[in-house]
Amino acid sequence: MKTAVIGFPRIGKDRELKFTLEKYFKGEINQADIYGEADRQKEYGLNSQSEAGIDFISSNDFSFYDGVLDTAVLFNVIPKRYEKLELSAIDTYFAMARGYQKGDKNVKALAMKKWFNTNYHYIVPEIEDDTEVSFVGTKPLDEYENALLKGISTKTAIVGPFTFLKLLKYTGTKCFEDYIDIFTEEYIKLITALDEKNVEWLQLDEPWLVKDIDEGEKAIFTKIYNKILSNKKSVKVLLQTYFGDVRDVYNEIAELDFDGIGLDFVESKETLSLVQKNGFPKDKILFAGLVNGKNIWKNNYANTLQVLNELKEAGVKQIVISTSCSLLHVPYTLENETELSSDYTKHFAFAKEKLKELKELAELFETEDYESTEVFKQNKELFRNRKDSFNKEVKDRVKAIKDEDYVRLPEFNVREKLQKELLKLPEFPTTTIGSFPQTQDVRRNRLMYRKGEISRDEYIDFNKKKIAECIALQEEIGLDVLVHGEFERNDMVEYFGEHLDGYVFTKKAWVQSYGTRCVKPPIIWGDVSRKEAITVHWSKFANSCTPKPVKGMLTGPVTILNWSFPREDISIKESTLQIALAIRDEVLDLEANGIGIIQIDEAALREKLPLRKSDWYSQYLDWAIPSFRLVTSGVKPETQIHTHMCYSEFTDIIPAIDAMDADVITFEASRSDLQILDSLKKFNFKTEVGPGVYDIHSPRVPSVEEIVTALSKMRQKVSDDKLWVNPDCGLKTRGDNETKASLINLVEATRQLRGEKIS
Repeated sequence: MKTAVIGFPRIGKDRELKFTLEKYFKGEINQADIYGEADRQKEYGLNSQSEAGIDFISSNDFSFYDGVLDTAVLFNVIPKRYEKLELSAIDTYFAMARGYQKGDKNVKALAMKKWFNTNYHYIVPEIEDDTEVSFVGTKPLDEYENALLKGISTKTAIVGPFTFLKLLKYTGTKCFEDYIDIFTEEYIKLITALDEKNVEWLQLDEPWLVKDIDEGEKAIFTKIYNKILSNKKSVKVLLQTYFGDVRDVYNEIAELDFDGIGLDFVESKETLSLVQKNGFPKDKILFAGLVNGKNIWKNNYANTLQVLNELKEAGVKQIVISTSCSLLHVPYTLENETELSSDYTKHFAFAKEKLKELKELAELFETEDYESTEVFKQNKELFRNRKDSFNKEVKDRVKAIKDEDYVRLPEFNVREKLQKELLKLPEFPTTTIGSFPQTQDVRRNRLMYRKGEISRDEYIDFNKKKIAECIALQEEIGLDVLVHGEFERNDMVEYFGEHLDGYVFTKKAWVQSYGTRCVKPPIIWGDVSRKEAITVHWSKFANSCTPKPVKGMLTGPVTILNWSFPREDISIKESTLQIALAIRDEVLDLEANGIGIIQIDEAALREKLPLRKSDWYSQYLDWAIPSFRLVTSGVKPETQIHTHMCYSEFTDIIPAIDAMDADVITFEASRSDLQILDSLKKFNFKTEVGPGVYDIHSPRVPSVEEIVTALSKMRQKVSDDKLWVNPDCGLKTRGDNETKASLINLVEATRQLRGEKIS
């Protein structure tokens, strides 16, 4: 049995690429330096997989920023506004990803959205009516040849044409159907070029196929691939799917002339039954995704080998054992975790360790009596009950939740009136999402405290000074509802996990979220509960610094769950309810200490939403939305509850979001051209709302005129008495100067609006 990996992490096991790119963006190094670092990261990934004995290793899975953006550039899908900047190829690429501002040149970045049901963000490519789609790039060919020079033959991986067409944003009069034949021809040119280079395998990623596919889409998919596959010569084509099953197109896929078909057996339990019910073509190789590419727990060999045996019994002749998706979504290696006890690490497998799992599973499957092997016995022992992960008190509290605990009274309209009378905020209240820049001195203070180089009192005094400065800055700028800046927090999820029982933490288990942004998800080891008050001390101090209202800032239970590595021995619903009860305790403590506005961020609400609409409520929203309500149902009517959501497509779940029964919701909207506004109006959204007026993931400073234009558009869809004004996300990653300049413009734009009314 052979082994395969869909894709490998690329940011660097010590985030080397991240730091190199950030230096380049600051003008401290040149292009040769970033290309040199890119070569080192590609070599590390190739060597790690080759040394582990992986048979099918991907090339072209590396990216400076995002693979979808790479595909757009490969086919010349570059909006004219970026070409007009007259930059080098790599700087044009970065302008599309990050925006560009220099002199009189000021261009916003392309939109950014979540990659299906993950916390990775992809850049949304834009295509204009006059875009000359053409296979002009050489990246897939170059990376294949570079790997070959190192003695490693790879499969070339790229986003497939059907998924790419679905991800495109069509900005003109043309639409999806108008580009089908055009992109089909350009992908044929890619295959021809690969044939000429004697590339053995091409991996075309088509994750869109795990969504609901109607008859029209099915016909388009079949049309595209009938034509593409009829033009391949020596190159073999692997159709790679992940994040679910392909029930709507399984038979169509089986009939097409693919040489290999990659199916996900981890995230969808339907995949095995699809194969058993329909069979699998004897002339094709099944790339069976059986090692979880999205979570960090060791593979249960007994369960995996059972699936392999069932596939064999179903008549599948050729099987390659693979990861369920790219390993981009897990950290690099446990080798970095020198301080974490083996009592924990023996249960984990990061990207490099999953390579070993693939090889061991392949060898076990070829062993007649694998149950007697030491490798199998040791793995089996790991999955006996971990008694330290269960807490009876927590479980009993979850069982005691009643239906009325999910309902906040009185109803929204009554609360809204009470809150307006109490808070007396001006029209179009201005605020920020929560965090302020985490500058070098802030990070140094946290690091020195963790290393024991300063006392707790010194650490606290420093943060209080920063909070007081932050409050003063917001008062100077003229914001209406203030925040304390979150200087004590390393990450909006990790910080809360550190103050909850049931969590385990790593030192260097970084995962790429977008571009150079990395996160270090905590690990839910056991039942979760709150040890003590988490944020009350900081919020009380901030509140004492100003007569203006200051928001208490919390992360919601669904986001904490979704941005952690969850347990696999209980349901994510049960884990989320445990977290919800812990955050509920914090909310009530904040309220008892005089905090009248509390923001509970659910940035990742959509992240684990099933990709098939038919499963949305039965498998997710029917407990995710109530989990948020469980957090807030105990507060007084006068306490204003805010929440925040970002970088996902929320337009199709607006009714569910309204059902969260928050008082104010802020959305990311600037990069998506305020598309969410139509949905808010269509569904008569009752909650007060703050669509983001500028993009904080770009270093550019928005002008007053730009913000006024955005607000004017908002007022056409949202009534004045429900509209808040804010950036689209937290300001943690931005610098002090650009943050102040942007917020000054935000307040000035709001003041201009307050001086005029739309008739």
